[in-house]
Amino acid sequence: MNTIKSIPSKVECSESCIMFLLTCWGEYNPLISAHLIWSFLTALWIVIMRFQQVRDFNCASRVNTVSLVLGFISSIGISILGNFQQTVVMGAHLLGAFLAFFVGLAYFWVQVWLTYRAKPSDDKKWAGPARIIFCSLCTCLVLLMSVFHNIGYRSEAAMCEWALVMCFFMLFGIFSAEFRHIDFHQLHVQNEGLNKSTLESPAQHNK
Repeated sequence: MNTIKSIPSKVECSESCIMFLLTCWGEYNPLISAHLIWSFLTALWIVIMRFQQVRDFNCASRVNTVSLVLGFISSIGISILGNFQQTVVMGAHLLGAFLAFFVGLAYFWVQVWLTYRAKPSDDKKWAGPARIIFCSLCTCLVLLMSVFHNIGYRSEAAMCEWALVMCFFMLFGIFSAEFRHIDFHQLHVQNEGLNKSTLESPAQHNK
């Protein structure tokens, strides 16, 4: 009697493809680590630039300082994700995911508040709603990812994780609305240097 081989369904094929990607995530460690470390440096630079921009517009507040701390912690989480894949060290990977996604989501919600409270706010008509939409979507994805991970649905949790990463890229891209107002960037490590530069600039204009 001939046996008929069962044809795998589309769901099984998609699940096997996702599991293959998860396996590659753990195998090709150096490439993905280098990419996420570069993302860590880029995210950290954006966080510092946004903090300094709000501060330069005389909008220094505790909320802006909190955003700097949250952004710094989230950037560290991205670095941990790049160095510890889930197939290698699950505990470290989950810690990095928590810092990158949960703390990062809190950072972007703080940026929603700063969009309407801090300058420059010329583009808040579209930047504010865009941040609210993507932050709300990220909140739903974080909750779904946590639920799927707890009930053992690794494939669905991985899909939520990748969708969350894409939404984070969009949220970082929205900073272009504020960063287009940047003329130049100066870093002062002492108040004396800052006061000296502010005193010299009017004198140069008078000349």
